[in-house]
Amino acid sequence: MPEYCGMSLSTPRDKNLDGTGALVVGLTGGIGVGKSVVAQVLRTLGHPVFDADAAARELYDRDAALLQAVVDRFGRQVLDADGSLDRSVLAALVFSNPTALADLNAMVHPAVARAFLSWKSAAESNGAAVVFREAAILFESGSHEDCDWVWAVSAPWPLRLQRVQTRNGWSVAEVEARAAQQWPAEKVNARSDEVILNDGSVALVPHVLSLLKKLF
Repeated sequence: MPEYCGMSLSTPRDKNLDGTGALVVGLTGGIGVGKSVVAQVLRTLGHPVFDADAAARELYDRDAALLQAVVDRFGRQVLDADGSLDRSVLAALVFSNPTALADLNAMVHPAVARAFLSWKSAAESNGAAVVFREAAILFESGSHEDCDWVWAVSAPWPLRLQRVQTRNGWSVAEVEARAAQQWPAEKVNARSDEVILNDGSVALVPHVLSLLKKLF
């Protein structure tokens, strides 16, 4: 899988040389870092944010070809009685089996990429000069290659663990299993252009505003 070069960019416009289309800023970080909080700050400030994880969940419901591919690979055990995807069953299958997870990602990532391009086109039609692509596995999926700039959200592991347990009711083992499928924070942060600390010690809005100034 291609890796982000990790080089510091003087300005995001350096990678958008033809001047066409909106600048794409990736927003990433592991489970529990609080990406959605930063994304909400951006939306409140009027910036379009594409949630790749939410898009993937929606695609299972509206992309019949994707759902059928998942069933063909994992069997009808992943379906509810009404024929919709049972996400808890699928998660149990893939997060304990790296090969199965890789197979699932190979089906889902292209579909999400197409959804992003359609969303980006609509955002550009509405006058957006900068769009954000929020994804937990931006680097792992290779989606960073389509970004001009990457921001990582970071938080200490104990706080991340507490957040996810409070939000999802998962056990420590369940959270650790999900986190094990993602790059470690040190690797994500090293390959990102900016790192946003989200542990409550730094005011998020002023930090985000300062980063936005670098984009314009």
